[in-house]
Amino acid sequence: MTWDSYPGSWCEIHLDRISQNLKLSLGLVPPGRRLCAVLKADAYGHGIAQVVPLIEAQGVTCIGITSNAEACAVRDAGFDGVIIRVRAATPDEIENGLEARVEEQVSSLAIAEKLRALKIAGHEVRAHLALNALGMSRDGLEISTDEGRSTCRSILNLLAGDIVGICTHFPCNAPENLCASAKLFQDHVSWIIENSSLERSDILVHAGSSLTLVSDEPVETDMYRCGAILYGILKPELGFQTTMDLKARVVSVGDYPKGATVGYDRAYRLDKDRKLACLSIGYANGFRRDAGPGAAVVLGGGLAPVLGKISMNTLAVDVTDVDGIQIGDEAIAFGGIENTKGSLAATEQQFCTIMADLYADWGMRNARIFI
Repeated sequence: MTWDSYPGSWCEIHLDRISQNLKLSLGLVPPGRRLCAVLKADAYGHGIAQVVPLIEAQGVTCIGITSNAEACAVRDAGFDGVIIRVRAATPDEIENGLEARVEEQVSSLAIAEKLRALKIAGHEVRAHLALNALGMSRDGLEISTDEGRSTCRSILNLLAGDIVGICTHFPCNAPENLCASAKLFQDHVSWIIENSSLERSDILVHAGSSLTLVSDEPVETDMYRCGAILYGILKPELGFQTTMDLKARVVSVGDYPKGATVGYDRAYRLDKDRKLACLSIGYANGFRRDAGPGAAVVLGGGLAPVLGKISMNTLAVDVTDVDGIQIGDEAIAFGGIENTKGSLAATEQQFCTIMADLYADWGMRNARIFI
């Protein structure tokens, strides 16, 4: 027996649903375009080692990561295709990622000089020129200014034969905003091609996330970089299914009188006699301490409201109206595919954040069981 052979809280990962979501995603990619499967944050908390074979099985040849640990996990899972880092990296981080053959973003002279030095030292360099295009303003080069264009020319001179891609990240996928961002990005790409020795046919121009793919707006891009859609947190009306269930166990059941208080700071007072169950999950397991007043779990086929403040590894729920609850019963904090759209909306409202945040948090805080 191992320490986690019977965890108090755990995530059930539905590998078949990830495969089906990927199939649906590929069906949305316009002819002649490609899809990069983004597996950052350990595949959004689902486990890179388990997800990579699903990606390969459907012929996807490009994976996006952020950290060297993720890149190594992708290689250890047997992937021999292209790995692109989808954020900027430090010079030391770039050098540390050489063994995993990571293709890096470049948007500054410092990084261009580092890549150039690695090339001189005999390492293969494949760089993607990252542009801001009046967008996210985080790690892309803004070439709408004279200074930005000057820096861009210097980068192009340093890495003349080593730039294989030009990329950006759209900050908003609302139709009018997305169209304007996409046009500006293409204008900047055209300026680069016209003012360098780069051949457009040799360059992978990529932009657009899962939200871009499902936006129905015509965006000129050679490749979409998609993560969220693989895990079923977008467009359930198109058949996408959630891929992670968060579960815990009942560890006690008790009857408490009217007037008793629940949890820290006596934050909740019972208005009548109630039966409460304690669950083996709390904020350390990703059930946020600031969960809204409507928070509930599925228990015994019904909804059990969460009462009082969330503790580190436990929480209390009201099971007065749920028959037959016993110690050891499973409670579902998130899961199932019935009314997926309503479940997603309710969960994001309950925890005041997006599902991508919750998935990554749950998957990296709890035991994972692959189904």
